[in-house]
Amino acid sequence: MANRLAQTTSPYLLQHADNPVDWWPWSPEAFEEARKRDVPVLLSVGYASCHWCHVMAHESFEDETVAAYLNAHFVPVKVDREERPDVDAVYMEAVQAATGHGGWPMTVFLTADAEPFYFGTYFPPEARHGSPSFQQVLEGVVAAWTDRREEVAEVAGRIVADLAGRSLVHGGDGVPGEQETAQALLGLTREYDEQHGGFGGAPKFPPSMAVEFLLRHYARTGSEGALQMAADTCSAMARGGIYDQLGGGFARYSVDREWVVPHFEKMLYDNALLCRVYAHLWRTTGSDEARRIALETADFMVRELRTAEGGFASALDADSEDADGRHVEGAFYVWTPGQLREVLGEDDAAFAAAYFGVTEEGTFEEGSSVLRLPGDMGPVDAARVADVRARLLAAREERPRPGRDDKVVAAWNGLAIAALAETGAYFDRPDLVERATEAADLLVRVHLGEVARLTRTSKDGRAGDNAGVLEDYGDVAEGFLALAAVTGEGAWLEFAGFLLDIVLEQFTGEGGQLYDTAHDAEQLIRRPQDPTDSATPSGWTAAAGALLSYAAYTGSEAHRTAAEGALGVVKALGPRVPRFVGWGLAVAEALLDGPREVAVAGPVGGELHRTALLGRAPGAVVAAGEGPGAGAEFPLLVDRPQVGGEPTAYVCRHFVCDAPTTDAGELAAKLGG
Repeated sequence: MANRLAQTTSPYLLQHADNPVDWWPWSPEAFEEARKRDVPVLLSVGYASCHWCHVMAHESFEDETVAAYLNAHFVPVKVDREERPDVDAVYMEAVQAATGHGGWPMTVFLTADAEPFYFGTYFPPEARHGSPSFQQVLEGVVAAWTDRREEVAEVAGRIVADLAGRSLVHGGDGVPGEQETAQALLGLTREYDEQHGGFGGAPKFPPSMAVEFLLRHYARTGSEGALQMAADTCSAMARGGIYDQLGGGFARYSVDREWVVPHFEKMLYDNALLCRVYAHLWRTTGSDEARRIALETADFMVRELRTAEGGFASALDADSEDADGRHVEGAFYVWTPGQLREVLGEDDAAFAAAYFGVTEEGTFEEGSSVLRLPGDMGPVDAARVADVRARLLAAREERPRPGRDDKVVAAWNGLAIAALAETGAYFDRPDLVERATEAADLLVRVHLGEVARLTRTSKDGRAGDNAGVLEDYGDVAEGFLALAAVTGEGAWLEFAGFLLDIVLEQFTGEGGQLYDTAHDAEQLIRRPQDPTDSATPSGWTAAAGALLSYAAYTGSEAHRTAAEGALGVVKALGPRVPRFVGWGLAVAEALLDGPREVAVAGPVGGELHRTALLGRAPGAVVAAGEGPGAGAEFPLLVDRPQVGGEPTAYVCRHFVCDAPTTDAGELAAKLGG
């Protein structure tokens, strides 16, 4: 019999709809029920493609005995962290403060006032490695609740007070300048892995936002060291197991320093950010490898993540069925020498094993290997490689596919729109620009709908119940601004402005600080506020970047001032933790460069427009159009006539404009092209 989760739109919650646990979604009614029954709330937070979430669900939440105990003594509440990042952030902060680490599944015990008093992540069904069993934890919490209620209340009060005291010091003393970006570069250089690329040790995450900063820093200063770190990191990832050598697209992270074995789930946000990074790397260096990876990643997103409504699904699972029908991690992607022989025959299998690094002992589990490009074969026959890849990909298509989390998250779709629009424009792929436009249409139609506020998620064309958070507004505005630059359609600039006005009205506090939730959002035990970039740009830095671009397009002083206020935090954090504020540093580079404003009085898609889009100047904004209506679409095109009837480009920065030019080479030189 299905529980209350059957009524939700989240694929993660729906995975638990048939559990014997009597789950509630996060709602006032759940806490009212806990108050009425005088029992604690068990909050369980996870997401659809989370491996250990599935494990704990199978071991504990599908177990009739555990479920009966849970239902008798708790109000169990299940949350999809991707639908409610605000709830996740608040309690994750508490878990990390109490235990020194966090992760998913996240297991938190709360009072009926939503105050946390006991925490953990994954709990096993039997006690092991010093960790109690889940049943022991439940019994311990019930005993404390029954016999030591005063102590529970005191702990909960202390935790909430501690969280409330952590209000952010936002830097407040101006914007980041040359000194801060130089110190940030030095900090990244110290953490750089010269042998394998990337930063830090294992597990190693794709540092897409730090690479954006490095590329922009190189464009502005000519720092060869910055470019080298960016290019070598991108090449190492492209040749590693973190990149799908057959189907394109990136896995979530590498479990080792060498990028060999990934955690196999594929997230929309990683692929959107990395697609854009490789496109920008190609724009900077002309690298064929960067061009190939950008296009293959774009094609992966369209082929495997696009939904029937034109949006992009959140993720593909790490797990799928192997040949024996077991659900195991990586089964869809890994190969043994025997499997290569089966598909390719002896000769080609030997060639493929050497080319893709497939060994008899294996680089993964049970003798299987993750495909990568170890690159020690010397020159190879490109036609033979293409043939082998095509045959292996066709064979892989016959395997059981990993599950897909079909919900459309506004923020991540914003990132995908920016990546696909730019990649399509750079490489003359109008189909990719069309896919970006269709996703943008879906966000306007379904996520904005009639309420004129952004909804965080949708599924099957139906808007979810949860309000958009700051990252949704920032990333969707970023996507719309990129689409406006590429298509010359001013409506996208207007939509971005509409979203950013809401940021000014609903998400901005004193002294330029930003909050993750709107002023009128549901009040949690603490109002979440995090300026650090993790797997995606933080809402704070995403909003700063979009505000700055919008100000450059429109001349709006309010948006520029808000962007500069928000960047105070980057001045404070950039020199200290550059890996965790990469997008903020990239926005700081745009601010230091102007950013430049490029108006092309000429045809969209023409030579001057394309040259403008390929300019490397950090964060430059581009408006293109011709005819008397162009100025109505883009303020930058007002009073910008063609010179001598020829398409003409105007470049301005810091309130100073260069002489107009009709020459593409001259324009490229002005934009560092």
